[in-house]
Amino acid sequence: MTESALATMNPVTPLAALLAGGAKPPQLVDYRCVQTARELDAAETEIAALASGAAVHDLGWMRRVALRGEDRFRWLSGMVTNTVTDLPAHGGAWNLVLNAQGRIQGELTTWRDGDALELEISAEQYERLLAHLERFIIMDDVELVPLGQETPETGVGLTGPKADEVLERVGLPVCDQPMTGTAVEWNGWQVRIVRSFGALGKHYEFFLPTAGLGKLWSCLRTAGAFPVGVAMLDAFRIAEGIPAYGVDIAERDLPQETSQMRALHFSKGCYLGQEIVERIRSRGKVHRHLRLLELDGALPAAGTELTHAGTVGGTITSAAELPLASGKRRFALAMLREEAEAANAPLTYGAEAMAARILSAPPTL
Repeated sequence: MTESALATMNPVTPLAALLAGGAKPPQLVDYRCVQTARELDAAETEIAALASGAAVHDLGWMRRVALRGEDRFRWLSGMVTNTVTDLPAHGGAWNLVLNAQGRIQGELTTWRDGDALELEISAEQYERLLAHLERFIIMDDVELVPLGQETPETGVGLTGPKADEVLERVGLPVCDQPMTGTAVEWNGWQVRIVRSFGALGKHYEFFLPTAGLGKLWSCLRTAGAFPVGVAMLDAFRIAEGIPAYGVDIAERDLPQETSQMRALHFSKGCYLGQEIVERIRSRGKVHRHLRLLELDGALPAAGTELTHAGTVGGTITSAAELPLASGKRRFALAMLREEAEAANAPLTYGAEAMAARILSAPPTL
């Protein structure tokens, strides 16, 4: 392989590198600008852990950035769509980042730990979002400091309805509510623990020095968590109706078109793009929405058109098949036109006119 080819390869996550040294090295795939394990067990076992048990998985594509300086709370509040100054002392909020025209430039999560403030950004958005944010630090006492550079760190996830039971066995604290977090010392390492948003189960994230990764992974597995690769992790994301930026959400989209109202705070004060968000709210609607569907036919590719009454009613942005114990089920996220959604009539896709139904809430798996 040439030097130029090596330079363009996505980095292998610390967990993928650790597992590559085992008896059965996993197949690696590109995911969110890293290389990680596609699968770590049978698909049926993995989806069962996510839906009804506890699944431990990679989060080595997540990056953290600390905000320093006296103006950090005020400045960040002016850059994101959700609350910053009103965050609880150990809480977080999911945000969209907009330009002046109200178009979505990316998404990130803000976390507060006492007076400390930090951002959590996925690797595929990291450089672009940091550059966007840096442009608006003009006369402000604000510094964006990437974490994990002096002491390399990585992320691990624990997902599923039985996640709390696993944490208790390992001796790690449980977060009672989503979007809360804490920091603890565990086996000699400082571990940052947050519970993020989840529609079908509990979602925990752990950030710790890479040197402690093997111990944490081993302990979580011994405590009852099953290893899961990104193929089923991403399928579960789709079934939960949680969009991914660059897949289900694009630069051209407006916040209300994504249907992710949990990212918007309407009384926080001014922020970049707020005028457009407020204008849409005052007029009461946009002409398309991102919606969760259940499919009755074969799994479609992203970009497949949905038809309603003989006309195009929307476009599928991502789709996945879940091999559940009760049988295979297929879900998709799709950007639907207003008229197709308002008709509340069946949608079809593909040459065989297979059916797609809009779900009003995430399914029971």
